[in-house]
Amino acid sequence: MKRVFSATESFREEIAIVSVLRSCGKQKDIQRGILMHADVLGRGLLGRNPYISNTLVSMYAKCGALAKAQQILKELPIQNVVSWSALIAGFTEQGKGQNALNCYYQMQHEGLSPDPVTYISVLRACGSIGATEKGEEMHYEILNRHLLGSDIALGNALVTMYANCGALNKAQQVLNELPNRDVISWSALIAGYAKHGQGQNALNCFEQMQSEGLSPNIVTFISILKACGSIRALDKGEQVHEEISRQGLLGKDCALGNALVDMYAKCGDLKKAQQVFEELPSRDVVTWSALISGYTQQGLGQNALDCYGQMCHHRVSPTEITFVSLLKACASIGAIDKGEQIHNEIVNQGLLGEGVAIGNALVDMYAKCGVLTKAAKVLNELPVRDVVSWSTLISGYIQHHQVQDALICFERMQQDGLSPDAATFTSILKACANLRRVDLGRLIHIEILRQGLLESNALLGTALVDMYAKCGMLAKAQDAHEVIQFSSNNASWNALISGFVQQGLGKQAFFFFEEMLQKGPIPNEITFSAILKACGSIGDHVKGQQIHNMIVRRGISLNHVVLGAALVDMYAKCGVLKRAQRLLDELPAGNVVSWSALISGFAQEGLWEDAVKCFQCMLEKGLTPNRVTFSSMLHACSHSGLVDEGLLYFANMAPMYGIVPDSEHYTCMVDLLGRAGHFEKATELIQRMPTFQYPALWSALLGACQKWGDVTVGKWAFEQAIQVYDSDSPYLCMFNIYTAAGMHEAAKNIQVMRLVTRARKFQGPSAKGLC
Repeated sequence: MKRVFSATESFREEIAIVSVLRSCGKQKDIQRGILMHADVLGRGLLGRNPYISNTLVSMYAKCGALAKAQQILKELPIQNVVSWSALIAGFTEQGKGQNALNCYYQMQHEGLSPDPVTYISVLRACGSIGATEKGEEMHYEILNRHLLGSDIALGNALVTMYANCGALNKAQQVLNELPNRDVISWSALIAGYAKHGQGQNALNCFEQMQSEGLSPNIVTFISILKACGSIRALDKGEQVHEEISRQGLLGKDCALGNALVDMYAKCGDLKKAQQVFEELPSRDVVTWSALISGYTQQGLGQNALDCYGQMCHHRVSPTEITFVSLLKACASIGAIDKGEQIHNEIVNQGLLGEGVAIGNALVDMYAKCGVLTKAAKVLNELPVRDVVSWSTLISGYIQHHQVQDALICFERMQQDGLSPDAATFTSILKACANLRRVDLGRLIHIEILRQGLLESNALLGTALVDMYAKCGMLAKAQDAHEVIQFSSNNASWNALISGFVQQGLGKQAFFFFEEMLQKGPIPNEITFSAILKACGSIGDHVKGQQIHNMIVRRGISLNHVVLGAALVDMYAKCGVLKRAQRLLDELPAGNVVSWSALISGFAQEGLWEDAVKCFQCMLEKGLTPNRVTFSSMLHACSHSGLVDEGLLYFANMAPMYGIVPDSEHYTCMVDLLGRAGHFEKATELIQRMPTFQYPALWSALLGACQKWGDVTVGKWAFEQAIQVYDSDSPYLCMFNIYTAAGMHEAAKNIQVMRLVTRARKFQGPSAKGLC
């Protein structure tokens, strides 16, 4: 009887030890767990009682002490599937999916067969690292062992694994084939759709789940709110909110409240987001970050910073996600001082080494605020740099007109061993367009085609069209445009139409404008601005009036600065100056672009005094001349033959107004000097330019040489023009120059050269988009 009592007492003690160890694992109380481990060793129970041994492995695994858990497992005289499953689960819970898989294969090597609990942990591991193929292997094993029908948790784990890996069709198929489905099955699939940006599919799945009589739980609601936010489904989100309130769930789970705030913020209803935020019984850093992110996404940077101030007042410490949103807010409103303060906080918290996102956000903030030296310094000091880091800095250089620095940055990125992506190529094509670097643009085009990026990215295709158009390579621009017509985006049409307009080919621009109207993309303010410029370039105020009427019929506001200025410019260029003046007076706010257009119109009509008066009137209204104004004044001087005045305006641009002359200003000056026959001054000016890659400049100089019969300068201009100009224009000009000079043999050679060049083009690759 005494022995029975002793055995019973011992059994009770061992049960108590197992219970305490489980509690330690659940609460992650490793210190208490270590004491219990010592007690187990003192009692000699470790190798004797498998339940205690398994629970000890599980306790250390759940507490994150995976090396200790492995050590204990290795030292056990008898290992079983339970202890291995505990270790696998520990690796999975700690986000070490590959270690979990390695552990699984080692278990099999030891001759142990996995049970459903093992498979559930391994499937979670596969989902966490996107190991779809490994997950499919597990699925095959499970089916072969006929385990699926007897364990709903295992079926749910399969759905979750496929959903997390993005194999959503497979996840849906598994769910459809499950003999038993519960709310967890559906929630896993809904979460997968929401995670991978398929919000509408998530909503459809949610409705189907409810039609089967299943009530959503908190996890389901969190996922469906995420889906609503991703597709801006505010009405559906409000319905879900009502159901959550009806069930009295809002105060029971902080994550659910956070999801609601995030949904309203992403849908742009910040008033409602703020209301939900204030009604929550408890708020954590995720709640605050969701609201800050919402303000940032809606362009309300100051509100985001104010919200951060309140967050600090409540002594809530920001995370990396919070800081990324705050840096975006600073960038959006140019709050460089606040951005630097946040930078210091990030450094003090030691967050820069934790992930690339926060470093990239810092580079972006400094770049958008125009502090490019600091942006470059931050990038150079980042412990980890990726393609986004470099692309952000490149974009910043281009945004602030430091185009040459953008190209240098592009080269450094490649030296860093990183391959450009679509965003990088889009930025660098803008640089090529600004510098007229068609040579580099061609190479980039080839690389884009090699990577197969063009047909899936309308923004990149538009940048390619724009680059070729700005470089005067209109045939290439047209080819690139035709390749990307899969997109209804009108940006490519705008780039192509603008390209023809910029090259003085207004009639061709009209052809593409009419084609655009037929094919469906709706013209916007940029389209109308370009086509109005075409009307002005060919002096067709009748068509210009028709376009004006079309704008009015479509209800497009003339408050758009560029569009209003384009209308003034069109009437001015067509000589309808009274209408242009009246329109300028009618615009809600006169702007420097509109005034510049009127100045140019007066000068074009030879009304130089009116142009000067207009310029002075603009200054009196407190408007500061910009690049466009000076282009207009230089055009005015050119058409009026006022060389000295033009030289004075050009000389004053940088010292008085801080405007560094660009390609258009240089082209205006070459045109001014060329029209006046001052070829020596024109060539001296060209030699001082940063680059010669400006088709319009050589066109202006060739036109002047034709006017004055200067063969020597004309020949030099022709040699430069044919390198950057993709049209017959340079050949025709040079032919006329030689003919006028009586150099008929040379003129004949030019004709032959033109025909040979055209023949080579026809013999080149015919596939659309090839360089």
